Amino acid sequence: MFHIIQNDPEVPPGNVATNLRDMGIPVRVCRPYKEPLPSLEETTALIVLGGAMCANDDQLHPFLTQVKGLIRETAARSVPYLGICLGGQLLAAALGGKVMANRWGELGMLEVELTTPGREDRLFAGLSSRFATFQWHHDSFDLPAEGILLASSPACPHQAFRIGPCAWGVQFHPEMTEEIIRAWCAWDRATRGRADELVAAWQAEESYGLTAGRLLENFVGVTRAQ
Repeated sequence: MFHIIQNDPEVPPGNVATNLRDMGIPVRVCRPYKEPLPSLEETTALIVLGGAMCANDDQLHPFLTQVKGLIRETAARSVPYLGICLGGQLLAAALGGKVMANRWGELGMLEVELTTPGREDRLFAGLSSRFATFQWHHDSFDLPAEGILLASSPACPHQAFRIGPCAWGVQFHPEMTEEIIRAWCAWDRATRGRADELVAAWQAEESYGLTAGRLLENFVGVTRAQ
């Protein structure tokens, strides 16, 4: 079973869940703010989504401590892991990296570029060395001691990393849908009037859906090779 951890009720799995189900992958979404975390014995792969909170907000959101514990165990057992935005930051924090609030923030459709190790990494197989992503983050992570940098951008040098054989963290959002963009824009006065602009930019980037789908296919391929 693929388990998806949804840390925030307003940050759903979007097309990540849709793509997995289209591939015939059994998926269960777990919401740790109101239910127990899944057992690794029942987990083929773990995907951890984003959220409006910071990875260091354990006092405000005590479940984050348990999520980071599960992430450490996932990495130690080499269970395939994909952390998206906050999920990538939680991977970094769980394994000794520093997560900083209000650093290297990005919003909208922006390109990232693979590093030399990134061009050889299984998660990015078949992707262009430079590709368009949807970004929505204020916080960012430093790499854990054993982390390998896989992608960067001019505004945010740590866009993706891997630790161990099959634990990945990415700063960008492969799960975006129009519904999610419009919902997130409503969160804040600064973005409330930008929904049409951000949706139009996302829709105009024809490669976005192909990139998001290929990334998920590659991740599924890793789980099948375990």
